[in-house]
Amino acid sequence: MPFKNFHIWRGRLPHWRADDVTYFVTFRHRRPLDAEECRLLLGHLLRPDTRRYDVLIAAVLPDKTELMFTMQCDANGRPHELAMVIEGGKRRAGKAIVKRTGERFPPFYEESYDRIVRDESEYEERWNEILASPERADLGEAEEWPGFWARLPNPSP
Repeated sequence: MPFKNFHIWRGRLPHWRADDVTYFVTFRHRRPLDAEECRLLLGHLLRPDTRRYDVLIAAVLPDKTELMFTMQCDANGRPHELAMVIEGGKRRAGKAIVKRTGERFPPFYEESYDRIVRDESEYEERWNEILASPERADLGEAEEWPGFWARLPNPSP
């Protein structure tokens, strides 16, 4: 599948970027988050700026965060940089959590794993994986977990 304006850059992990694609992103937490911290992180990930990206589904669990989204374009027609949006939400949530707990560092790692969702089959697989993640973590149904959000019905590509 050819991607429009495809390029790769590397931090600790490789990061693929392209226009008009859906991304799956996950990142681990340094320590388990409580339910209030999960809700707080989710709020900061959903809030950064709806003009920058469009979240489809997100689950903030005690040990990790998973989400799928599409990037929006800036005034020049270029997609916003995924890392700036995700890391910005993590940074704001981290500051709030550090202030609340008195910890020295935010409770999640800086770099995230991101993947371009390649086709409808993978989209459905990732969607279902995120939807089931609160229950797999023994947190109850996704809709009841404060760290879960989804645009329903599933906006399949």
